[in-house]
Formats: sequence, C-alpha cells, structure tokens
Amino acid sequence: MKIAQVSPIFESVPPKAYGGTERVISYLTEELVKQGHEVTLFASGDSVTAARLVSPIAQSLRPDLARPSWLSYHAIEMDLLAELAHSFDVIHFHTDFLHFPLARQLNVPHVTTLHGRLDLADLQPLFRHFHDVPVVSISDNQRTPLPEANWQDTVYHGLPADLYAFQEKPGDYFAFIGRISYEKRVDRAIDIARQCDVPIYIGAKIDKADEPYFNERIKPLLRHPLVQFVGEVNQQEKRELLEHARALLFPIDWPEPFGLVMIEAFSCGTPVIAYRHGSVPEIMEDGVTGFVVTNQDEAVRAAKDIDTVDRKACRAVFDRRFTAAHMAQHYLRVYQRLQGQRRQQ
Repeated sequence: MKIAQVSPIFESVPPKAYGGTERVISYLTEELVKQGHEVTLFASGDSVTAARLVSPIAQSLRPDLARPSWLSYHAIEMDLLAELAHSFDVIHFHTDFLHFPLARQLNVPHVTTLHGRLDLADLQPLFRHFHDVPVVSISDNQRTPLPEANWQDTVYHGLPADLYAFQEKPGDYFAFIGRISYEKRVDRAIDIARQCDVPIYIGAKIDKADEPYFNERIKPLLRHPLVQFVGEVNQQEKRELLEHARALLFPIDWPEPFGLVMIEAFSCGTPVIAYRHGSVPEIMEDGVTGFVVTNQDEAVRAAKDIDTVDRKACRAVFDRRFTAAHMAQHYLRVYQRLQGQRRQQ
C-alpha cells in the first residue's frame, strides 16, 4: 500500500524531546514500513525515518515556535502533498484541521487523526462545516464534544515492543513526566509523594505560556527535599525515569485525549496512579495497570498500595493492547475501508 503520513512541522519526527503527536507518527510510520508498505512522510527535514521524507523546511520550528511565519511552511507542506497526492493509495493527516479545505479537493482516500482536545467552542462551527471529512479519535472519550463529526474509528496509540525494557524490581521513587501546566497537576503529584514520604522525579517541559504558572505555583514546591526537578527529558532520560519508578503519577485535571506516557509506563511494568478524567478509564485497567482515583485521599492510598500491583501483568496489558504493530494494523483496516468507500462513489 502507498501511504502518505502528514505531520505538523513544529517538531521533528521523532521529536528530540517532548512531542507526543510526532512520536506517535514516527512509531506508526516505521511500523508500516516494517510491514512492507511504501510510506512517504511529510515532515521537517531533521526528521529520521526509513520512509521517503518530503520536507517543506530543513529544521523543525521547535527552536522558535513564536515565529509568525509557521503557517507559511505548513502551506508549503500542503502544496508539496497536493503535487504528489495522485501517487498515494491513502493520505493520513495529523495536522489538526489546516488541511481540511485541501483534503476535500483531493481525489484520494484520506483520514485525519485528531490528537488534541476537542472541547473548544470554535471547533463546533468548524466541524459542522467540514462534516464530511473522515476523522479518527485516539479515545472514545475524545469524541464527546463532537458526536456528529465523521468518525471512522477509534485507534489507540502504540509503541514499539522493544522501546522500553520490563523492570520487575523498581527503584524507590515516583515519576511525573509531561508538561508543567495547570491541567497536568504536577502539584498533586508532589503532594502524593510528600504524603507517602517517597521521592519524586519530575521530567517536564515548561512552555513559555506556562512560565508564570510554574514560577508562582510550582517553583516553591520544588524546594522540598523529596522533590527532584529534572526538566524536559529526551527519550533515553525518560526511559531511565520510567523503567525504575515505583509508579507513574498522572493526576490530571482535564479531558486527556489519550495520555501516551501511561502506556509508556505499562511497557516498563511500571503501574500508574491516574485521576478519572478523559481517556483514563479506557486506557487504564484499574487494579491491573495501577489505580484510577477521583481525589487526593484515594490517590495517596493507591500510592501506598502500589506494590500490590503485579508489574508483569502491567506489561502484559501493554503487549495485548498498545504495541505499534496493533496500532498499524488498526489503521490499515481504516485505510482499506476508506478505499472501499471511495470505489463505491
């Protein structure tokens, strides 16, 4: 099958550090190539892939995300795609809705994975207008604000089976990995660790927009001797943190569309303590991959009982549900269904 994967160009594929969407695009692209498909990746020129790479810009926009010209390079990307569109059996977009007007004009089956939150007011008129554009959700819960969108399927993210190593005996610390922002609630994670008298390592990116929140609300909490702020971590550093953690703390306060770090933890055998928001009840298996909680008292009790979770069972859930091979096979079924629909038109 000849497949185009179209990535945003804010980060390389895979990203050098934080960047869940681009990481998933990388895992999917490489798995499709491994399975024998002819894949073209539209992404920044500093991307690394076994697929054919088509780039509208030499370097990702990450070093200067505030530059006002970011949209121009995505416009170039879409034009490059339009020139080559006839050579693909299917085009898979990961670029939010930037491509919707173009996608309607292409005489090629296409689908868009929506990677972000959808509970934003301005998305309602957008999806009413583009009601026919085929889209995929990354959890069933993600669909809730837009039930009338042209949903094709829900496809959970997946990771290469050998990306992380299973660790049966963890170290004596908790981990928090992600972004410093109000909705991620690192303050809750610190409180859980302090109440359990267990060290916590925080590997987290701070976006410029979140610097005031970090300085006012989080920075004072980092003075506690149990708290170690590592900062933004690359893949190797994240692997070290996750593989040896007693638990990943995921005390979110927003409708998380998926939560890639949860399945990264599962793959290490590391259980997760997660608040019941967004996709969490779908991704977690309560009592097997950790504990799903609704408040801090429950979270602290769960953290104190985390050693009752069987780390082998945690890894088994990953192998059964969340490998890159599973993800690729699921998307291939979506691609084939779209091809069939196009032939019937």
